[in-house]
Amino acid sequence: MRSMMAPAAAATFLHRKRKTPGNAVLDKIFTSSAGLKVLNALAAGELVGDKLPTAPNRIATPGLVGRIVTGSLAAASISKANNKNVIAGALIGGGVAAASTYAFFYLRRYISSHPKIKDYFTGAAEDAVALGLSALVAK
Repeated sequence: MRSMMAPAAAATFLHRKRKTPGNAVLDKIFTSSAGLKVLNALAAGELVGDKLPTAPNRIATPGLVGRIVTGSLAAASISKANNKNVIAGALIGGGVAAASTYAFFYLRRYISSHPKIKDYFTGAAEDAVALGLSALVAK
């Protein structure tokens, strides 16, 4: 649903559980305090930036690819830290990112087409769902 929500949730999970996936640069980003702060700031910034009228369509190729990549990296880092198959984790994370991007794009468009429901309401509801799901991942 959001490009930076999965990495922020993964970093929060790894930080809380004090899990260290490995020594690679990407591992350090997901497990360091500085990385956690940066990823959370990027996720918060995206929530704000998504409301701007200049925000690109989320199913446009660049945004979709970004969501798939960040979802894959986040899931792979959690898989690696839990001694699970990293490739399977990355594939699942990327697949979930792609599916949720399309599902919530069309759900929001459908709900917003109702004349009595304002787009800002569906946007706020979507943000609440994204934050709630991220909180579940981060536990």
